[in-house]
Formats: sequence, C-alpha cells, structure tokens
Amino acid sequence: MKRRTWPLAAAALLAAGWIRLLGRSVRWWTVAPGETRVLLSGTQPVILAFWHGRLLLIPVAYWRWGRRQVDVLISDHGDGELIARTIGRFGFGAVRGSTRKGALRGLRALIRRMGEGGDLAFTPDGPQGPACQVQPGVVDLARRSGYPILPVTYSTRGGWRLTSWDRFLVPRPLTRGVYCWGSPHWVGPETDREEARRGLEARMNALDEEADRLAGRTG
Repeated sequence: MKRRTWPLAAAALLAAGWIRLLGRSVRWWTVAPGETRVLLSGTQPVILAFWHGRLLLIPVAYWRWGRRQVDVLISDHGDGELIARTIGRFGFGAVRGSTRKGALRGLRALIRRMGEGGDLAFTPDGPQGPACQVQPGVVDLARRSGYPILPVTYSTRGGWRLTSWDRFLVPRPLTRGVYCWGSPHWVGPETDREEARRGLEARMNALDEEADRLAGRTG
C-alpha cells in the first residue's frame, strides 16, 4: 500500500467498524409496505434512494434484507474517497460521480453496471444540496433502466443532528430506531421527468416525517 493512502484506509476501517457497532446497538424495527417487501425478497434489481443526511446506517437496513451487491454513486468531492472505502468494507461497490459535477460520467458507469443484475443506490440531494431536494439524475437512471426507485430512511428516538448543510443524523447508542421503506416509484419512458422528480421528492420527505413520528423524534 502506498504510504500516502494508508491513513485513508485506516480511517475507512475504523469508520466501518464504528457503523457496525452503532447499528447493532440500536433496537431497530422495520416498516415496509407489502409491495416493497415483495421486491426486496425477490430478484428484481432496485434503485435505493435516501437523503444525504440519513445515509449513515442505510448499509444496516440493506443487510437486514439479505440483499445482493449494490453499487452506490459516490461524490467526487472532499469526503467521497473515504465514503467509498468505508462502504467497500460492507461489500458495496462505488461509482464515482454526483448529481452535479461528474453526473454524466457517474450515470454512464451505473448504466454499465445494470447488466450485472445488482442494485443501485443514490443520495439524490448529494453531495452539496440543497438538502432534501431531488436532483434529476436518479429519475433519468430509473427511466433508462426500468428499475423501480425504493425510498428508504431511518430515524431514532435519541441522537444528534449535526450543523452541516444536510443536518446529518447520528443515532445515540442503545436507543430505539425505525427503518422506513417507501412504496416503489416507477418511472416509465413516457413519464414526465419533472413530475417524476417532484413526486419522488415529496414521497421521500413524507417518509422522513413518518420515520421521525414512529421513532418519537422531535428535533
């Protein structure tokens, strides 16, 4: 390993270990509609969509369903390399790009991965916001692939909201938490792009509100 890369590798190892421990310490339950449970239990590839501020423990939500390989679109900005290496510790693939800079390159790489039959994942408001606003890349990918978009989020009774642009949610150990999966969001070739974008955004924000309500979170 090159000398200049070992600190990053060590940081990713520590981060992945901490996420695993934190995820196991929370008392989770999962809420998902029937059609989503059928999709997650089957072989149909899906596109996971979750806000940047609630990405920390999404790998745990995915693991709980025993899903296949997932390729995640990771930003080319600042912390992207650390995130890519960290999710790699969970067996997830990383495609570099974003909803803005490098978006076309990232989308092309994800499209190439479709033939492998695995799932894809997006933070539609990353890497720099605006928070909780869907950028069109995920809609374009769903239209091109025919895969359904599955919104997913989590909330916990105890935890901290960082002062970052995305108000990143860090659960408190040993608290209670809920994973909420939304209904599949299909985007057909004739679907209006802006209508699909607005509909997904509304659905994801409503899912966050429902998760907060179920977890008893007030802030």
